Amino acid sequence: MSPAAGPGVPTERSAPTGRALPTYVWEPTTDFLAARYGLPRESIIRFDVNTSPLPPDLRDVLAGSFDPSLCEYPPSDYAALVAAAAESYGVGADEILPTAGADEALDLTARAFLREGSVAVAAVPTYAMYRIVSEQRGASFVAVPRTSREAGFGLDIPAMARAARGAQLVWLCEPNNPTGMVEPPERIAELLGLLASQATQDGREAPAVAIDEAYAEFVGRSVLPLRARYSRLVVIRTLSKAHALAGARVGFAVARPETLGPILSYRAPASVSTVSAALATAALRRPELAAANVARIAGQRARLTAELSAIGWRPYPSQVNFILFRFSSPQVAAATAEALLRQGLVPRTFSPNHPLADCLRLTVRSAQENDRLIEAAKGIPA
Repeated sequence: MSPAAGPGVPTERSAPTGRALPTYVWEPTTDFLAARYGLPRESIIRFDVNTSPLPPDLRDVLAGSFDPSLCEYPPSDYAALVAAAAESYGVGADEILPTAGADEALDLTARAFLREGSVAVAAVPTYAMYRIVSEQRGASFVAVPRTSREAGFGLDIPAMARAARGAQLVWLCEPNNPTGMVEPPERIAELLGLLASQATQDGREAPAVAIDEAYAEFVGRSVLPLRARYSRLVVIRTLSKAHALAGARVGFAVARPETLGPILSYRAPASVSTVSAALATAALRRPELAAANVARIAGQRARLTAELSAIGWRPYPSQVNFILFRFSSPQVAAATAEALLRQGLVPRTFSPNHPLADCLRLTVRSAQENDRLIEAAKGIPA
């Protein structure tokens, strides 16, 4: 496989009906990369997956209470986890649905609001799963280009509103992955207001709007208050990023009860394991751990940006746990990726036909890991 192909590229497989379904191409494993490049496994550093370099230290929290009954299913109401999430996000317990990571929340949302012949809308470039889960439901996926690079990859709100007229579901990622762009809350509110106004004019139900807030903790704000004004708003949260629990696979769909109901009806029983639920509950009850992780990453992000800028790499502004760098051409980006891979440093690449083909996305990692990246970059022509 070519590293330039990158993960997150939709491919197709045959469904039982013969219709091609898009699927997600996952990142190559660490073992695969070590074997391919002839490197020790422990020398591989993942700058491509937007995970935290360090796990949360929950030993003191779990030592006296972590005794999950692994021979039994978790409680169907996940009461302790729901209570911790509701308190953390400032919402009602009846507005929280625990899921197996944010990706299950995305899939359930698509199942709840899309049918064969439906229309889903998203601002691109963005997370590839929105298209995949939409098309797997038989929906048409309308990709609305974001504003120019120079304008910061912002939302083209008039274009989004036009495309969403008559649509059943709108996907947004805030902050956006992979650009790192942060949309001002008032612009999100403006878009929701336009969608509601159009629906009233057309005598239609307003589309559901799913906003993926995987990186919300890094910017210290949320669109959750907007659900009071736009009843069909679904906010997706995760413990994979700031809380550093990607391996536990815990996320949430958060919405008003009447909007959450259809999503809940599609969730498989006990999709979040007992162990994961206990870890997530403990993490949510220790918000200072996530806050410290965010602060640590912010410091390293500033350092990594400055050091790589000094050698000619061109970063886009970022407030999250990754940085998008632009190179002079897709060929230079691909050559840089290959040079990094040969040293065991794994960047996030983009396929040749992707609008960010001339870019690499790099996760902010520990000081020592970032040191390796900086030293390697100094020997690669920019």
